[in-house]
Amino acid sequence: MKSYVELRIRGDSCGGYTSGMTQCMSESTQSLTLILETDEKSVYTNPYGHTITQYHIRSGGVTAYHTEFLNSGKEPVWLDMLSSFALSGIQADRLYRLESFWSAEGRMKVDSLIDLNLERSWSGNGIRSLRFGSVGSMPVKQFFPFAALEDSASGHFVGVQLYIPASWQLEVFCFEDTYRLAGGLADRDFGAWSKYVQPGECFVTPKAVVAEADDLYSLCHTLVQAQHPAIAPADEDMPIVFNEYCTTWGNPTAENIMAITDRIAGLGFGYFVIDAGWYRTETADWWECNGDWIPNAQMFPQGLSAVTRYIRDRGMIPGIWFELESVGSKAQAYADYGAHFLVRDGYPLRSGNKRFWDMEDPAVVDYLTQRVIHLLQDEGFGYMKLDYNDTIGPGCDGYESAGEGLRHKVQASQDFFRKIAAEIPGIVLENCASGGHRLEPSMMELFSQASFSDAHECTCIPLIAANLHRVIQPRQSQIWCVLRAEDTRERTIYSLVNTFLGRMCISGDVHHLSDVQMDLLREAIAFYRKAADIIRSGKTVRIETNAHSYLHPEGYQIVERVWNGRTLTIAHRFANSPDIQPPAGRILEQFGGLDGDFTACAWISE
Repeated sequence: MKSYVELRIRGDSCGGYTSGMTQCMSESTQSLTLILETDEKSVYTNPYGHTITQYHIRSGGVTAYHTEFLNSGKEPVWLDMLSSFALSGIQADRLYRLESFWSAEGRMKVDSLIDLNLERSWSGNGIRSLRFGSVGSMPVKQFFPFAALEDSASGHFVGVQLYIPASWQLEVFCFEDTYRLAGGLADRDFGAWSKYVQPGECFVTPKAVVAEADDLYSLCHTLVQAQHPAIAPADEDMPIVFNEYCTTWGNPTAENIMAITDRIAGLGFGYFVIDAGWYRTETADWWECNGDWIPNAQMFPQGLSAVTRYIRDRGMIPGIWFELESVGSKAQAYADYGAHFLVRDGYPLRSGNKRFWDMEDPAVVDYLTQRVIHLLQDEGFGYMKLDYNDTIGPGCDGYESAGEGLRHKVQASQDFFRKIAAEIPGIVLENCASGGHRLEPSMMELFSQASFSDAHECTCIPLIAANLHRVIQPRQSQIWCVLRAEDTRERTIYSLVNTFLGRMCISGDVHHLSDVQMDLLREAIAFYRKAADIIRSGKTVRIETNAHSYLHPEGYQIVERVWNGRTLTIAHRFANSPDIQPPAGRILEQFGGLDGDFTACAWISE
């Protein structure tokens, strides 16, 4: 296997029946000449005098790639594609991808390369290519930016994660008798991206991280461990979250927040998060008036600070929800700031009832600093849930291509997230995008936690939560557990066991839970605390399931995570499930039981 560069300069000839299918293997790629190679970089030139440097820096079992294109020629040039990484000479027969849609994040898809019709032709003529990815500002809306190729004869895997918070692509293609894997920013065909580079200018691609391993679990673990999330000091020991969204459903008030706080005080929660609706008006639903960020005086007559003090007095850090990058149609800002929203093709860029701030606009940064950062500071919040509930799509006006506009605007959003962390030292930030639509590495490195999904009360929660072990650190993966008064004992346990697959987040009918349910909650919290170091520091070595449907799961799932001689085993039975035996070894702790369909159990063993 060897690294190289794929690029496409406008005006290139294409061949192998590839026009409209791929921009790889272009005339520009074929014309590159290697002029310098070291352990950390490879430098190429081409007939136009351009200098292309691919960095490949190895550390911690992975190789981090990015590519720099320097227009050292005499004429401006249009780049229509430039890979972050490209690998040739891969022996493989299977492709692993992670599909993703709303409330169904991370489903593993495994395909034979022959079934994908990617084996070479009888003569070797004609490039066979498969290009996939995601377009827009929700980079995990169709696939995760992840791929792995397996050679089943040897058991060898090579895999990649892209660190791209907007449109991206990966390509697998056959050349001669081996395969190639390349990827980076979504190109002109796939993601409406082109870059105009003047003489003397340089363009740098986002990062890609590549690993090799002898099994899929080790490959994913190595890739995930290469991420370096910004864990806030308060979040280091895995505190438990209470989020009131599934308790008040967008109608938080000082009265009900304080009552909930009293109910859960002393149970071991670290955070109390006030979710959407605290700013709502009398004439609009909460999702229609995002953007003004003025607390509702009727709902919070003494201000938010009275509530945050109340929460802190009961031993928890107060948190609050924002969706700061967009504005609802019934917010005053929607009418007052029309010149500061994104535009595409000269028309306002709208999705449903909202528009999107131009996050590069200094006036927008000033506005959000006043309305968001200063509110967090003045009202005493130590936790922020940062949601994002729609996508910009292919991009916006203002740059040489819609895709380049998108890249700049999403980078500006990330800069604002860094500004929040810098101006409020120690704040705990949660990454949410309709649940899991931004669970890609460059975003995950800016946050302590992330909402794993918007699957609040579904029986498929353990399937989604297990999927995410392959792409993000479980210590960041916040799992919903919504407790309902009408839940049976078995259903209560099932929901609580789900949270051991990541970070425990409780919501629901806390005022109306029975004594039995409250005792189960206390037992689950105690178990979670004992399992926290395995969740935080361990390695997932088993994700076994035969479930197919997420809407109506049948069968079972078993997940094992190991650390320091101990194993956390989490088992779920779905409909028509088989019996499941306890893990081998000495059982140190157990929570739950497996005595029928839709039951669950967790063990710590050694």
